[in-house]
Amino acid sequence: MLRVGLTGGLACGKSFVGRTLEQLGCTLIRADDIGHDVLLAGGSAFQAAVNEFGSDILNASGEIDRHKLAALVFDNPGRLARLNELVHPAVIQREEELLAAAAARDPKGIAVVEAAILIETGSYKRFDKLIVVSCTPEQQVARAVHRDGSTEEEARARLRRQMPVEEKLRYADFVVDTSGAKEQTVAQTRAVYEKLRSFVK
Repeated sequence: MLRVGLTGGLACGKSFVGRTLEQLGCTLIRADDIGHDVLLAGGSAFQAAVNEFGSDILNASGEIDRHKLAALVFDNPGRLARLNELVHPAVIQREEELLAAAAARDPKGIAVVEAAILIETGSYKRFDKLIVVSCTPEQQVARAVHRDGSTEEEARARLRRQMPVEEKLRYADFVVDTSGAKEQTVAQTRAVYEKLRSFVK
């Protein structure tokens, strides 16, 4: 089975490209969804996060309030790094379980892991091929404001904290440029899919 990483910056269209690859026949694994699951009560990173950041991050029903947690780490690189240390091993373990299950189901298939910081964490090395999704910084800001309801300044602040897309592109085996119409993005993604299929033995 071919293992493919899918990454990019803030609001660049990763999820759209991931869904398109899934529609074309790939198994799609979303790291964000796993990250959410491991922080649920009973999840593998829940208690460690509460121990580290305190019970103030819990809501009335005893679940982690993700907005409170985000507020604690957003402007504090040290605390963000600590949160990542708690969450990432659990996420990677679950990804590997899902990848193994996908390989057992379809040894000649393609599994795609969509994750924001594959390059920054060195996780990209776990994959046979890496797709980087890109668009202009102005489009990233506009899309983040539209999607998340954040202010322009909040979106720019998040963008400044990320690895520049030009740097991410250096690691890419394939690039999908989402700055044009959706039809163009789909066409590029389809072309990448056809190339990926050629690597499956």
